[in-house]
Amino acid sequence: MLVHVVLMKFSDAGDAAEAKLRLEALVGVVPEIRSLRVHLDELSTEVSWHLHLATTHRDADDLRAYQAHPAHLELGAWLRPLLAARAVVDYTEA
Repeated sequence: MLVHVVLMKFSDAGDAAEAKLRLEALVGVVPEIRSLRVHLDELSTEVSWHLHLATTHRDADDLRAYQAHPAHLELGAWLRPLLAARAVVDYTEA
């Protein structure tokens, strides 16, 4: 199983809650999502990121299909202008 982790820092931290809702709405719409978890930062320290997303996919092909899905592309078009920074880690989990 491939795990896809994304950390997001927003220009306006208030946008993170709406992003969480929109990300969670992808479940059931994008068939390549095996699981999806979204968490918002609670402590707001100087090194905090605003949002943590973790999705799981059968393999790298499913991750690419998720990323190319029209619902994901639409969300990305809304999301990208709001971001100050983004970090990604992808890894295989047994």
